[in-house]
Amino acid sequence: MKKQQSTVAKGSRKAALQTESRSGRSPAASKVRRRNVTGEAARREHSRRETRHGTPSARLIAAAAPEAVGGRAVEGHYALPATQKIVLPAGYCPSTEEEYMSPMQLAYFRWKLEVWREALIADSQQTVENLRREARDVSDDVERAAREAQNALELRTRDRYRKLISKIEKALRKIEQGRYGYCEETGEPIGLERLEARPIAALSLDAQERREHLEKQQAF
Repeated sequence: MKKQQSTVAKGSRKAALQTESRSGRSPAASKVRRRNVTGEAARREHSRRETRHGTPSARLIAAAAPEAVGGRAVEGHYALPATQKIVLPAGYCPSTEEEYMSPMQLAYFRWKLEVWREALIADSQQTVENLRREARDVSDDVERAAREAQNALELRTRDRYRKLISKIEKALRKIEQGRYGYCEETGEPIGLERLEARPIAALSLDAQERREHLEKQQAF
């Protein structure tokens, strides 16, 4: 009986070897191919999870890089390095059902801030070009006075753009440091609705109102 089973097993192995020989693959090559297929599937699954949830490097833990806000260490906040790219789904908008300031939300606000900054830079450059062109074209005194008034307004606008760009860059640095979306005074979440309306907001609505009230009192 044992001899018969051994003969059957040998016959099975021989048939398998003949099949692999006909296909042009050796048993060792078949094993390597199976490992490669398994490894490729694992890499695709890992890539899918990174795109959806962000890579582990996106999490900033206070033990590794402590930040002080209101006398407390910020723990468990996500940070998004400038070199890390996350592809946002078409039409994506942050939701209160998601984890607050997750890598996906940080990527959304980083995109929003960068688009705003590029628009301000383009407008500022256009203002400079307009000023140069108008300075060459003016010949009449009355027209020159009107142009000067308009130029003064454009210069004030350009200065406002410069200050906004500075605040945008500060907000982008906060995204890299894991501090974006949290009040600078209290450490509390600023909130998606407020950030959507003003991505450079550094204070929660309550903290902003307290500061404005204090500034009014100091003015009298």
